[in-house]
Amino acid sequence: MKTKFQEITGKAQDVILRYPMVLVMALLSSIGAILVVNNRYDKEFFFTHSKFIACCCLGISLMFALKILSQRIGKRLLLEGLGTVFLIGFFFILPEREKDFNEVHGFIIAITFLLSHLLVSFAAFLEKDKELNFWQYNKNLFVNIFLTAVFTGVLTGGVELAILAVDKLFDFNFNDNLYIDTFYVLAIFGSCFIFLLFNETGLDYLEKDGTYPVILKFFTQFVLIPLLFIYLIILYIYSFKIIINWELPRGWVSYLVLAYSIVGILALLLVYPLKEEKAKSWVKVFSKLFYYTIIPLIVLLFTAIFTRILEYGYTEPRYFVLLLALWLLSVVAYFVLNKTASIKFIPISLFAFGAFSLIFPYLNAFSVAKRSQKNELVALLENNKLLINNKINFEKKVSDMLVDEIADKFGFLAERKQKDFLLTLLDPKSKELLVRDFDSPTSWGINNSIRNAFTHVDKISDVSKFERLVLESETKVTLIQGYQYLINFNSFNQESRTINGDTFQIDNQTEVNNARSIKVSLNSKEAVDFSSAMNKLFEDNTGNTETVSLKEIAMESDLGKYHIKIIFPSISRDKASYNKQYNIYYEDAVMLIREK
Repeated sequence: MKTKFQEITGKAQDVILRYPMVLVMALLSSIGAILVVNNRYDKEFFFTHSKFIACCCLGISLMFALKILSQRIGKRLLLEGLGTVFLIGFFFILPEREKDFNEVHGFIIAITFLLSHLLVSFAAFLEKDKELNFWQYNKNLFVNIFLTAVFTGVLTGGVELAILAVDKLFDFNFNDNLYIDTFYVLAIFGSCFIFLLFNETGLDYLEKDGTYPVILKFFTQFVLIPLLFIYLIILYIYSFKIIINWELPRGWVSYLVLAYSIVGILALLLVYPLKEEKAKSWVKVFSKLFYYTIIPLIVLLFTAIFTRILEYGYTEPRYFVLLLALWLLSVVAYFVLNKTASIKFIPISLFAFGAFSLIFPYLNAFSVAKRSQKNELVALLENNKLLINNKINFEKKVSDMLVDEIADKFGFLAERKQKDFLLTLLDPKSKELLVRDFDSPTSWGINNSIRNAFTHVDKISDVSKFERLVLESETKVTLIQGYQYLINFNSFNQESRTINGDTFQIDNQTEVNNARSIKVSLNSKEAVDFSSAMNKLFEDNTGNTETVSLKEIAMESDLGKYHIKIIFPSISRDKASYNKQYNIYYEDAVMLIREK
């Protein structure tokens, strides 16, 4: 027993000494997750620490890749130092405030995470040869990830049940946060430690030759490849249907083609050592013919992509789909034309395309999307003769479909900080009315204001599809006289604030009569529900127009020893016919509080 314990502690110590930076990143990620959960109602704290967690989680894969690379070329301290500098820089690239964070930053985080994991797969194999070592290395990583998931799941579940048993049997009355904190420690730091234990000495262990896993062979031959054949038949039948009917392909087919191609490439990588062995006949056929089967589908893929791009212009998702199509074309060309092709080309080329999409000047995803949507907006305005001296004429009679399209493009560009460009399209009067909407954390404010700016709108679209009512307050300054405290909130986030030891919770997610309402609770005991007041507010102002101006939009009630009043600068309600669900939106709402 003593010998076994020493063996376990020895392996644990070896992992700590061999992968210190990886474990530091995992530990910091766990601590950050715990702090975020325990302070989730503090929006500023939550956002800053969420950024910190994202950088540390990125650091786990990055530091592991650099460690593996250092085992090949040395210079461990230099590589880890450069990795640390990169992570610090990445933290400051992200915005300081939550309201400045948008989907562009989400794309940056997602693509960077993908690149860091791709780096793990090939960083130590950039030189020629070592083809089989490269495959063995990634196969062992793949197996270790699966084993880590199983071990971590069992360990986490076991520890959580043990804490629950002690809590219930011995009446310790543990705080509920203990279970969450334990989960994050084991799910992040624990899983990372287990994964490193499986990797043992690192590169030497991972790239050594080993037997092909029987379960992997069974899964690839009898599950994955047959399914791919089925999807191939479906896609080819659909292609013939397009040719026969002479119609453009549907947009979603591009995702199906990409999914088939990427999963097919993964299948080829999984059976790579079996190509020359006694594998099932369809494995050999699939390995030889796969890239040729993709060629007609690539034509279908580019047709579907450019159909959308030529009609609506580039956005980041369309850019990434096009980039994946170009990468797929390069992979097919490489393996079809090169008789000595290396499977290392697949992750290396994907890494290169991903890095290009983020950092290449002028042609990166974000520059292309902004330029494209600017051109699309100007062309849309010019084609519909809505520009007078390069300013939008909001008094011209237009269709609601055209207004929606213009508003959507304004919202898209506003989220991407193109305020100066958009303001050049507005006359002084409109600019004065809309300029404050550009500082909104979402595109909803400017989107809605552009819709309301058009004074003569023809409803030619399906009116049963969507119903909208916007209430706007004529009062632009909130009078706080007679009240002691003020809490800002909106329809997107729940708020919790403590005043003199009393906690006010604003719940805007509760649904009453198919619509989200506002419920304010005091110390989780007393509560007031404003659903009836909100419903009456909209029902009293339902008419023939989409926008109604009111002197003030407010509702108030007593709550325990306090009196509260909620004031909205504007509030809107949408109703979609497909689910009869009301969606209520508002920003910059305030709750005034005073002791009675």
